[in-house]
Amino acid sequence: MPSRELPYPVFDADNHFYEPQEALTKFLPEHRKGVIDYIDVRGRTKIVVRNQISDYIPNPTFEVVARPGAQEEYFKYGSGGKSFREVMGKPMKAIPAFRDPEARLEVLDGLGLDYTIMFPTLASLVEERMKDDPDLILDVIHALNQWMYETWQFDYEGRILSTPVINLSVVDRALEELEWCLERGAKTILVRPAPVPGYRGTRSLGLPEFDPFWDACVKAGIPVCMHASDSGYAQYLNDWEPADEFLPFRPTAFRMVAMGKRPIEDTMAALVCHGALSRNPDLRILSVENGASWVPYLFYQFKDVYKKMPQEFAEDPIEAFKRCVYVAPFWEDNFKEIADLIGIDRVIFGSDWPHPEGLADPIRLVDELEEHGLDDEGIRKVMGANLIELFGVENKKVHNPNVPALEIPA
Repeated sequence: MPSRELPYPVFDADNHFYEPQEALTKFLPEHRKGVIDYIDVRGRTKIVVRNQISDYIPNPTFEVVARPGAQEEYFKYGSGGKSFREVMGKPMKAIPAFRDPEARLEVLDGLGLDYTIMFPTLASLVEERMKDDPDLILDVIHALNQWMYETWQFDYEGRILSTPVINLSVVDRALEELEWCLERGAKTILVRPAPVPGYRGTRSLGLPEFDPFWDACVKAGIPVCMHASDSGYAQYLNDWEPADEFLPFRPTAFRMVAMGKRPIEDTMAALVCHGALSRNPDLRILSVENGASWVPYLFYQFKDVYKKMPQEFAEDPIEAFKRCVYVAPFWEDNFKEIADLIGIDRVIFGSDWPHPEGLADPIRLVDELEEHGLDDEGIRKVMGANLIELFGVENKKVHNPNVPALEIPA
């Protein structure tokens, strides 16, 4: 049973499944066969994208993974001088709940979670490594969405809302993909927080070109998730510290400092400054696993530029952001500070379960929220009420409290 029983339903904005090898290959059209492949390199399986071996994910089969919450102390208190490998701790063999929705429901019950948004883990590998060929991206992403629907559905038992991926490179095809997903019950979608690739180069997703897509999301009543990803910023960092590709599991001090949260900060700046949130005022964006440390500086910049160039904005940029954007701080962030900045109705929580950088026991976040100074009503909103209202799911506890908490095998 859960570590505690809360008097309200809990909606976790960030869970993940681990994709098997077939996720990106099973439904590829015949003329795209081989663009994604897996090979053996000295006894280790590696993923190959367009004939290039990628080390983006060290173990892309996910047969052995880090334990949920393995890095909690690291993110809360620092490494204490431990190596990255030591911080990650003893790995574990993948369990059914990482790959199967029925088994995952039992885990949600044991964790005391009523609803969750479910994200892929490997998907962000695709878009950046194919950005010179938008139609290829769209074919591969559709194949992934087909697999996701077959395996997880997009709305499993009304509790697991999986996120089909939409790439905006070709707007007409993005609209077709959105319609395909909606016909199969999608309640939300995943859009990469990054410049949109195209045949004439990249461009901002805040430009009027993309308004038909945002308008379609509004008319469908679905929020758009923007989850941390490989947003292509390694190309800028490589000017300072040369490397072949973005390797999230091999961080360097320079890359952690210089990267900051630029991808999500720039994406939100683009949506506001290029007018998408003002032209589509009912659009709702969820920023997930991007933390919240970037928001105060972005607001500072908005205020400063609005004062100097008010003619460039249809409205106060801060108000546009506060109306349209929900933010999931990292669990180690101060939720009270971000609530004071954007309003408690726009703060949500995501555990990142079962990833090592997340929370092994998500509902214990309540203790942190109390320490931050949130009152009971604020905690209730963060832990679920805000997303329950946004998604229109039942405002009641639906998990089975009698299911034992998951025990991770040794």
